[in-house]
Amino acid sequence: MRRLGDLEAEIMDRLWRWRRAATVRELVDDINLVRPVAYTTVMTVADILHRKGMLRREKAGRAWMYQPLYSREEYTAGLMREALGHTEDRQAALMRFVERMSPEDVEALRAALRSTGREGSL
Repeated sequence: MRRLGDLEAEIMDRLWRWRRAATVRELVDDINLVRPVAYTTVMTVADILHRKGMLRREKAGRAWMYQPLYSREEYTAGLMREALGHTEDRQAALMRFVERMSPEDVEALRAALRSTGREGSL
């Protein structure tokens, strides 16, 4: 799973926060509250995200409704898996990652391992 570009991330962030399908018009109107962006630009990027398998779309009248195929958490987990795939020494990479974690994040990792039945793993 690859990292998102700036506008891709803006679109995905809104759809993840809204937790519902949205039209390009809704996305454009919301982004334009922060910065100007053209309707055609958002339409193109939403179509690209659809072709990349990040969004599903359904026709609603004349408009497309876009909705994420993955949750923000699934996307983040995919990035983490991909990052680990770039090293020859996964154990060392994981050790460096854990060494830099806050105590709260370490506890969250322990809780995640417990909830998946891997509590003895950490």
